[in-house]
Amino acid sequence: MTMTKEQCFEQLLLGKTIKSESWLAPIRDKAGERAQALNFPTARHDDWRLTDLSPLFQHDFHPVDSYASLSPADIDALLIPGSIRLVFVDGSFASSLSDLKPAGAGVTVSSLVERSGDAQVEANFARLADFEQDTFAALNTRFFEDGAFVHVTSETAVPIHILNVATKRETPSAIYPRCLIVMAANSLATVIEDFAGQNDGINFSSAVTEVVLGEDAQLHHVRVQREEKSAFHIGHCAVEAASGSVYTSTSLAFGARVSRHDLHVTLRGEGAEATLNGLALIGGRQIADTHTRIDHASPRCISRQLHKCIADGAAHAIFSGKIMVREGASGTDSAQSSRNLLLSGKAHIDTQPQLEIFNDDVSCKHGATIGQIDADALFFLKSRGFSEEQARNLLTHAFAAEIIDRIPVPSLVESLDRTILERVNGADGAGK
Repeated sequence: MTMTKEQCFEQLLLGKTIKSESWLAPIRDKAGERAQALNFPTARHDDWRLTDLSPLFQHDFHPVDSYASLSPADIDALLIPGSIRLVFVDGSFASSLSDLKPAGAGVTVSSLVERSGDAQVEANFARLADFEQDTFAALNTRFFEDGAFVHVTSETAVPIHILNVATKRETPSAIYPRCLIVMAANSLATVIEDFAGQNDGINFSSAVTEVVLGEDAQLHHVRVQREEKSAFHIGHCAVEAASGSVYTSTSLAFGARVSRHDLHVTLRGEGAEATLNGLALIGGRQIADTHTRIDHASPRCISRQLHKCIADGAAHAIFSGKIMVREGASGTDSAQSSRNLLLSGKAHIDTQPQLEIFNDDVSCKHGATIGQIDADALFFLKSRGFSEEQARNLLTHAFAAEIIDRIPVPSLVESLDRTILERVNGADGAGK
């Protein structure tokens, strides 16, 4: 069924009513009002002018009214051995597929709905994600059914894996993954948010994550978007970092017909640090858009960012990264780099590194490159016996691996490394 933009949006607004606790009901109501007032963004919105959402509007998305029953074998290839695991199927918590036993003292990992009434949930839920200005965050806040809640008060070496699986259904489905991460002072953890699909399903996932870091807390936040090539994925992540805290993000986009990730980090306390690593590896007719904003709101904060895009076929990759330095944020140290690789003459990459500086006592720099595989490196490998295709694939893999290797979970690095090799070798036709 072909839809107009207006019909698609009206259908999303007909999402099912979710019973909520008294503290959450007013938030849902307000989010619904804001979603209706905002509507879908258009090319007239500066942040969306490069993102073609028209493929999304062609589908009639319905709320999920029943849930697939997956077995452990169905998700086995996605599992991280030894991790604390929360699994959600089409937005609903699957307790039978989850494994919370590795969570020790000082680590709370649970369904968000099950923690309703928790002081940390009520104090932080919907506080950072700006649903009043963002249509997709508003839709999520109005219609999410369940989500993940992570509260860490100590140090844990066990990775926390939040696996969101979208299944193929008779009609296109709208799914709203939600996540709230609260890191107490002096805590340390690694959290992996994983978005996967099954059987070439046509789904629309609107995901929202909020991260709160207390003083001197450290979080490595890994985000893997590997949904089906027929899916649509819009993600919004908002982070607030207190004094001395360290937030490290590694965000990967492999899947979906159209994907977008908005990552907003506010360095709220003096001496806070943020490191953002990103990779989009796409082909065919895929569109992958990454928008980041690092807000230096306090003195002597540090930020580092490296984002890479690899585009093959007729794919379109977009990166927009803004560094903002507030008037009182003296001693800011920030660096941003956007490096991009075109693998075909039809692929297209737009990159927009930006600085907004309202303070003279800063060290800020940024840079961007877009190019093809280095001819000298290609010649060198061919002179050592590699075919041209083998040499190109090896260089492309090395370009992507620089980001993957920054993930502090060896088993996940190994799994993602295989995914990259399959993609660059054309095993899934991504670059065709």
